[in-house]
Amino acid sequence: MRSRWVDSDILIIGGGMAGTGAAWEARYWCRNCSIVIAEKANINRSGAVAMGLSAINTYLGMKCRENTPEDFVKYVKTDLMGVVRDDLVYDVARHVDSTVHLFDEWGLPIWRNEKTGCYVREGRWQVMINGESYKAIVAEAAQKAATEVLNRVMVTHLLLDPSGHRVAGAVGFNVRDGTFYVFRSKAVIVAAGGGSHIYRPRSTDEGRGRTWYPQWSSGSAYGLLIEAGAVMTMMEARFTVPRYKDGYGPVGAWQLLLKARQTNALGQDSFELHRDEIRKLYNGRGGYADAVPTPTNLRVLASLMELRAGRGPIYMHTEKVLTPENEEVGWEDFLDMTISQALVWAGQNIDPTKQPSEILPSEPYAMGSHATENGAWASGPSDISPAKIDGPEDRGHQYNWGYNRMSTIDGLFVAGDACGASPHKFSSGSFTEGRIAAKSAVKYLMDHSDSPPSLDKEQVDRLRARIYEPMERFQGGRGLITAGTVAPNMMWYRQGLSRLQKLMDEYAAGWGSWYTTNEELLSRGLELLLYLKEDYGKYIVAEDYHQLLRSWELWHRILTAEAIIRHMLYRKETRWPGYYTRSDYPALDDDNWRVFVNSRYDARSGEWSLWTVPVVDLVR
Repeated sequence: MRSRWVDSDILIIGGGMAGTGAAWEARYWCRNCSIVIAEKANINRSGAVAMGLSAINTYLGMKCRENTPEDFVKYVKTDLMGVVRDDLVYDVARHVDSTVHLFDEWGLPIWRNEKTGCYVREGRWQVMINGESYKAIVAEAAQKAATEVLNRVMVTHLLLDPSGHRVAGAVGFNVRDGTFYVFRSKAVIVAAGGGSHIYRPRSTDEGRGRTWYPQWSSGSAYGLLIEAGAVMTMMEARFTVPRYKDGYGPVGAWQLLLKARQTNALGQDSFELHRDEIRKLYNGRGGYADAVPTPTNLRVLASLMELRAGRGPIYMHTEKVLTPENEEVGWEDFLDMTISQALVWAGQNIDPTKQPSEILPSEPYAMGSHATENGAWASGPSDISPAKIDGPEDRGHQYNWGYNRMSTIDGLFVAGDACGASPHKFSSGSFTEGRIAAKSAVKYLMDHSDSPPSLDKEQVDRLRARIYEPMERFQGGRGLITAGTVAPNMMWYRQGLSRLQKLMDEYAAGWGSWYTTNEELLSRGLELLLYLKEDYGKYIVAEDYHQLLRSWELWHRILTAEAIIRHMLYRKETRWPGYYTRSDYPALDDDNWRVFVNSRYDARSGEWSLWTVPVVDLVR
């Protein structure tokens, strides 16, 4: 197998919005640095923004005096039911407008009010764009900034120096020709994607694989960090998103811009029907049931309560708002980002100007950039973050250890989906967080220019053998295949993925179990997951490089799933009803559980450690 060794000052894993932002900013601060991007697909159309977007969801409008960073932190904290890192959220908020102005300069068509000169709002934090080519525009800037962009290269493992406390690079392979890549780098920024297909999707048969969050987002942002031993946070906060049924079309523009109403089958407002019940269990100290806007998970909860009461479907009343002057806006919303929804309407003879369309909560996803906060525990900005909070001195219990967005491993930075406790970044905020991480990575390089990390050759050789083991196993056992994928002592990625999705759906609060679980279910699910994890190590096979790619995507999903279950078991309350409910702890518990849940995995022993860290309110 051909090998290629790639040396760089900064290695960026993932060419999505966070990765492109990291490349652009790193070049600004370090003109002579070697900057390498490793992207599993092609940077021009990769990541969650691959198909485009119809709106930028994080823009404060400080130039037009519309919002302040403090306003944004208050909103995000309410939406996440009181548990976010104020320092990280504030840091994104104070810089995100400059990112959007860059996009404007680069040619992204952002709607502008001709009278005021300000951008046209979809909602308080969103501005409208014609964004079919959004990712291609942003990728061009990153390609100009990077020394080299390696497309079609999947990174499977991070490398640590012999001390085990500092990152030294990464390894992976080209998904087309199988070339083995060894990346030696002084600093690494993980900007890979979150996790879809961890839970069983609602789409089946001819629609198999259709999800809201891209199916190629395989949890690598988490799998890489977990196996390297980085401290993770809030992995239990996986979430579901309300979308148009079957096509996963977005609802934001319809609700916020067009003011479409969402009701049950009887035309009633679901949330108002259940406000008193929701207030009793989930109001907490933040008064969440009475907050404006209502937290996303509580809106999802109200819809689920109506469906369980037999008053479904849940409808979005497009027919009430699609006047002739609005019809183009409604269709443009889908054509910019979710063409499949327009195809569903056409295929089901739905005329949105004459009849409503169904809304349904999706299967759960693991993300750190949307309305949830999975990811690594990262150091915050020194001018905002508390220098010391009550608890142990180690990084996994503190908010700051010197370099903004650095994980608990020296030289390893995180952004976008990879950075935990920092929700509501969306596309512009992820790009911004990539910029923040890159600036810190450059500072780290300057501070450690005389002590580059060393690489353990034995570690590289060991991982090389492990990466290609599924193909070796297939070649050695192919003579025992009786038909198709029927063979003793072999497991294909599709078989492993089906096992993963089934157990997560049934035991870890998927849509098939009404997003509900308890300690016994989670414990049984963990038991089954550990069997799958063991079988993966013994039996996973790959016939070609595409299947090898899928096999390692499965591994990252398995690690992510294990973190999710262990975190859900640890948090004994229901903090985000609508995303999931603990039936044995059905209420929000601010007295005991308004805290972060953190974890660390020891890959050698297979043991996990979990603990809590206090929430520090910097903005009230």
